[in-house]
Amino acid sequence: MVRTGKTWVFWLGLLIFAGACFELFSIVWYYSIYLSNYSDARMMVPPIVGGVVFILVGLYMMWSGRKETGNPAESKPA
Repeated sequence: MVRTGKTWVFWLGLLIFAGACFELFSIVWYYSIYLSNYSDARMMVPPIVGGVVFILVGLYMMWSGRKETGNPAESKPA
């Protein structure tokens, strides 16, 4: 059985991912409560695109920040 350990890259990616999710949730919340017309929605496009980009960056960092730490006895050739 192969286990994966988490490196600092994983944890930084998780932090970026969580921050981007919070940002996008805040934008949706603000947009649904305070903005009534769609002419002001053009101001929201750059933060939304930035949030999506940071979600993708965070997911990539979480994916690449794992290292395999298996049992050394299992990895010996027979």
